Amino acid sequence: MDVSDPTAMRALAHPLRLDLLELLGATGPATAAHCGRILGAPQANCSFHLRQLAKYGFVEDAGPGRDQRERRWRLPEGSTRLRIPAGADKVVRRELERVVIERETRAILAHVDHKARDLDATGDQPAQRLAHAVVALSAAEAEQLWRQWTALLEPYAARTATEGQHYLRFFAAATPITGTGPKEDGDAADN
Repeated sequence: MDVSDPTAMRALAHPLRLDLLELLGATGPATAAHCGRILGAPQANCSFHLRQLAKYGFVEDAGPGRDQRERRWRLPEGSTRLRIPAGADKVVRRELERVVIERETRAILAHVDHKARDLDATGDQPAQRLAHAVVALSAAEAEQLWRQWTALLEPYAARTATEGQHYLRFFAAATPITGTGPKEDGDAADN
């Protein structure tokens, strides 16, 4: 799902809304009460944010559950991932990127903290992996590497976990290191 409308992007710039989208993508249709229990948020908050997401087409009514009074929500068919087109409003794009990065960082740190406390892990979950690298790439090579990375994840992104599988959070960022290009290196050597 491409998101280019600044108002719709602003609608996503709330961590609970991103949590709700992630949860519905992983578990399928759910009520606001169910989402609240899993996310540790009040049902009323989840209900409000689900309605806001529905207003912009990020979620939709999934029909009643077992209890006909409960409203269930789901992701629209085929919307497994949000994409922000290159020409999107720069200020709103930066705001949304910041929320996503902060949210992912908190999730990684929470897992590390939880893992440190829980020394009796059963070993049935995939191991946590962290990778860090500094590489020299041209703009074209960086784009190629990014496309390879996303293509590698693509077949797994739309799957629903089955027995023995777990949802894993993958987060990648390619950020240039300022002051380290060939021009800057030559300047530093003159000193």
